[in-house]
Amino acid sequence: MQKLALHWKRAGARTGFVPTMGYLHAGHISLVKRARRAVGKKGVVVVSIYVNPTQFGPREDFSKYPRDLKRDLKLCRAAGVDVVFTPGDREMYPGKTCSRRYESADEPRFDKRGYSTYVGEEKLSQTMEGASRPAHFRGVTTVVAKLFNLVLPDVAVFGAKDWQQAVIIKRMVADLNFPVKIIVAPTLRGRNGLAMSSRNLYLVGDLRRQATVLWCCIQIARAAAKKLKAFPAAKLKAAVKKLVECEPAAKLDYVEFFEPDTLSPVSKVARGTHMALAVFVGKTRLIDNAQL
Repeated sequence: MQKLALHWKRAGARTGFVPTMGYLHAGHISLVKRARRAVGKKGVVVVSIYVNPTQFGPREDFSKYPRDLKRDLKLCRAAGVDVVFTPGDREMYPGKTCSRRYESADEPRFDKRGYSTYVGEEKLSQTMEGASRPAHFRGVTTVVAKLFNLVLPDVAVFGAKDWQQAVIIKRMVADLNFPVKIIVAPTLRGRNGLAMSSRNLYLVGDLRRQATVLWCCIQIARAAAKKLKAFPAAKLKAAVKKLVECEPAAKLDYVEFFEPDTLSPVSKVARGTHMALAVFVGKTRLIDNAQL
């Protein structure tokens, strides 16, 4: 991958990069299209597919995470992707082997010999997803930094659905002087407002309908921000929790209102405030966010 990337650079071709964990959907393809626009017809678009074990914690769905490489490659060809990079654990974490057997907690088990370097962002990663999933963002920043060093992109495209992740990647790029432009592309939604996600595969029967409660919460918050110049965040959080609990299989993990660039929580919600929430629908944990 590095040899290819260096060859492209010597030839003067710009590289656009879309890192994914696979099981691609229309949202991923929209990121591919955005990368193509950024580098032009003469540029190169690379998609990586790698389910990164270091960003999964205990009792999460690493072993069950949907995988279908054959289907993903077909979608990438149709979308005009030039190269699909599909490394394994041995390539991404040399000397640190990941066991394919999992204990009841469903946590990736590593042989800890031979790999000991990680990339950690220490401020933006402490709230929301970082608070609910300790060490998650350390895994994300580590694998993205490694992928940047392998693909050597000029432009990398991330989805706005993972807003906190995108902000953290931007900070990492700035702090560590990566020569990469980060583009955050809009969230793609279904007709019912549900944000597209690989984990939507888990939503069977009535759970898919109940999952639209995340979008309903965003709409209620937007209406409140539009109606009043400053709406108490605590009051809005209580309203969101009440709405989520109306669905029998739904449980709120967190809801937060914050400044979009700094992720700093706000006590008053107004136009321009950003909102993010995580909700368990059955056993599936879904996230969403939007600017109000």
